[in-house]
Amino acid sequence: MRRSRVLALVVAGVLVIAGVGWAVGSRLRSPADEASARRPPKPSLVTAPVERRKLTSTVTVNGTLTYGSPLPVTLAGVVGGAGDGATSGMGGSPQRVTTAPDPGPIREGDVLMQVNGRPVFALQGKRPMYRPLVPGTQGGDVKQLQRALRVKASGVFDAATVAAVKRWYAKRGYKAQEPDLESRKTLQQLRQAVQTAEETLTADRKALDEGLDIRPLRLRRDNARRDLRTAEKALAEAPEITPEQETQLASLRRAVRTAEEQVLAAEQALAEARKPAPTPTATPAPTPSAVDTSLLEMKLGNARQDLHEAQQAVTAYEEQISVDRDKRLEELRKAVRTAKEAEATAAQALKRARKVSPLRMKLTHSEANLADARTVLVEFRKTYGVSVPAGEIVFLPKLPARIDKAEVKPGDTIEGKVATVTGSAFAVSGSVEAKEAKLLRPGQEASMETTDGTRLPATLTATGEDARLAPKEGDSGEQDEPESGSVPILLTPGSAKALKSLVGSSLTVRISVGSTEGQVLAVPVAAVITSADGRPRVRVALDGDRTREVEVRTGLTADGDVEVTPVRAGRLKEGDRVVVSDA
Repeated sequence: MRRSRVLALVVAGVLVIAGVGWAVGSRLRSPADEASARRPPKPSLVTAPVERRKLTSTVTVNGTLTYGSPLPVTLAGVVGGAGDGATSGMGGSPQRVTTAPDPGPIREGDVLMQVNGRPVFALQGKRPMYRPLVPGTQGGDVKQLQRALRVKASGVFDAATVAAVKRWYAKRGYKAQEPDLESRKTLQQLRQAVQTAEETLTADRKALDEGLDIRPLRLRRDNARRDLRTAEKALAEAPEITPEQETQLASLRRAVRTAEEQVLAAEQALAEARKPAPTPTATPAPTPSAVDTSLLEMKLGNARQDLHEAQQAVTAYEEQISVDRDKRLEELRKAVRTAKEAEATAAQALKRARKVSPLRMKLTHSEANLADARTVLVEFRKTYGVSVPAGEIVFLPKLPARIDKAEVKPGDTIEGKVATVTGSAFAVSGSVEAKEAKLLRPGQEASMETTDGTRLPATLTATGEDARLAPKEGDSGEQDEPESGSVPILLTPGSAKALKSLVGSSLTVRISVGSTEGQVLAVPVAAVITSADGRPRVRVALDGDRTREVEVRTGLTADGDVEVTPVRAGRLKEGDRVVVSDA
């Protein structure tokens, strides 16, 4: 029994010594073993599969959902008549808000707010309201108002526009702005000024006429004018021939006609005498002696001489008539010239006599004062009547819109901005790096992803300066500049559904800048190498560590992958593995 215990202890000791020797021996290496242990492992290839899929290249940006185009609203001037008060800095008692702008939708023709009980209407137009529109006003702002009132856009605030303004206000429960008390007083004062100037001018004229003995001169001028009219009438009505001349000419012409008859009778008698006598056929008669026609020829000659003398007498008398007529007309013309000279001399003498009086200068001033008073009255009446005060219209570039924020409350005095208006459409604003901005074009499709993972369509609307939103009411007026090297962008959501609650929140936006037409072979960008000949290739992994180079044409790059097409068909296919790097 004791021997057995000793044997067990000996065996145990041997085992302990053997274990210690093995442990020590395992930690001891020869130099060759140490060098072998430090040798790098056999290199292996890092590969990736060739996939067939559609590639879409995107630009990702973090944007903020907001309402588009915030615009501060101010009133251009007085609401109501000048006597009803005025905005701060315009004189009169301050105007107070009676109904503040109500945040929410606003359409064309809606009442934006009320000031001292008067309405402020919102109308669509690119030109801001900058002056009161009164009868006779002309310009593009009038044409803009006429379009809103649905009347002929003539650009002149005429009677038709006045009637349309009255209907517009009445339909909405208000009364168009009539001339206020101050305007009515002004009109009365201008009328009184004209009346006073007329009375003063009449008195000055009377004083001038009574102050100098100009009646003989005026009578002489009037007589000269009558003589001139008489002379001009005599010249205009001067006959071509006098009655005596007409009688004498008729007598001479009768003598011509008588002479013509005598010549004709003598010619006929001579012709008759010269005819031969008829000869009987039975028994020839002795030839008669020739008829003596010398007397008849003498009568014919005398008759022709008488005719010639009668015709010459007519011609000579007609010439005498022409000479007499010219002489008579010249005498009448001379009489007209003489009458004109007399009239001018009399008028000049009268004018000189009137200028001699000291009252003449006063009369001249009175005439000028009357002309000025009448001009002022006419100009004032052109603008007198129904008007549109500058503060009662706010033109907004686009309607419908929405009131984003009211800057005043009932009882406040109007001193500046009254509200902020935005477009009714939503917008997403953000910025991208300049190099990415070069890939962006308005109209590109995009997708928005909310914080809960919902994806919504969107469209890129603008980039650069066109994408900057107007500052909101209460801001410093300067928009936060994007980081250096970045470009602002603006997108429009494809649908407004369920976006109202997300206004002000951040969204992840992915803008598609290009895609393949369908499924293509795609590999990691790192798998494409350029050979010494400058042609792109990929290395296809084979069995073991062997590879095969395949020349390819590259296409669209997206998310680290690139489209590849083997130059030789069939050399690269889906499922092949390409070398990305050597391990």
